[in-house]
Amino acid sequence: MKLQSAQLKSNLQKNLAAVYVLSGDEPLQMGELADDIRNAARNNGYANREIMEVNAKFNWDNLAQEADSLSLFAEKKIIDLRIPGGKPGREGGAALAGYCQNLPPDTLLLVTLPKLDRSQQNSKWFKALDSAGVTVQVWPVDTGRLPAWVRQRMLASGLTPGPEVAEMLAEQVEGNLLAARQEIEKLLLLYGPGNISVDQLRGMIADSARFDVFTLVDSALSGNSKRCVRILAGLEAEGTPPPVVLWALSREIRNMNIMADEMKRGASADQAASKAGVWNNRKGLVKQGLQRISPQKWQQLLSGCQQADAAIKGVSKESPWMLFEQLTLGICGLKTSP
Repeated sequence: MKLQSAQLKSNLQKNLAAVYVLSGDEPLQMGELADDIRNAARNNGYANREIMEVNAKFNWDNLAQEADSLSLFAEKKIIDLRIPGGKPGREGGAALAGYCQNLPPDTLLLVTLPKLDRSQQNSKWFKALDSAGVTVQVWPVDTGRLPAWVRQRMLASGLTPGPEVAEMLAEQVEGNLLAARQEIEKLLLLYGPGNISVDQLRGMIADSARFDVFTLVDSALSGNSKRCVRILAGLEAEGTPPPVVLWALSREIRNMNIMADEMKRGASADQAASKAGVWNNRKGLVKQGLQRISPQKWQQLLSGCQQADAAIKGVSKESPWMLFEQLTLGICGLKTSP
């Protein structure tokens, strides 16, 4: 059964389907719709989740084996099947069609793929998936609808955009929904819930154009220590609120710490990134960080975030900006003073 993106949430409130297929090239919408499906499944008792990412070495027999396997306590489970290339091939097509012919009990299959062309949508495997459950084609938000989308996201976040604010922000992000979400998050951090004026937005955009906290995080993951120091100096000189910098650093360090724990349990960097839901355009940076720094070091950096938080609140006499520098250089893999 084919649904529009906007119809999925209400559909999930009814009986869950055995199969869900999401296809599209817009990462924010794809990620949020997948989260909606996983959350609905968890609320209905699907406690276990198995992530399977299809690559050149993927064995399609694993799908049937996973479908047939039962957990120790026979709990419901989600099979999170990701096909980045969009083409399962002859063997994969047969495996998917076979899965749909004999749907396992207490199992929800979530398949995510990029945008599919007409021939793929007419294939036997896709028709089998569509017949067995729900398929959603995810389309980009076009230029004409983007200001309305931005306004809706701002309102949902507790921000009330003034005249021309949504239009200005839509123009700034140039159709990048992930960037739009990040800008809205920064507005919320800077000004808190309430009205947002054009002047407030213009000031934030000017700061972001010079030294962006998200650029700082990515530069640290790539190991570019000189750029990190330069960005931090710029952020401080521009008067960026320290909580904004700490929020960006601590969020990334917390996520990296979770992935590092997965690696301690035997997962590869790629498997850990996939399980954490890292999108393909950031996987390279994340894997660099995971391979460069030990799990113990990520735990130390997480403790460093607590020190920085105490410094911001005035509990300690340390400089938050000095602690930010230690954190970013630590992410770069350099030894820093405690």
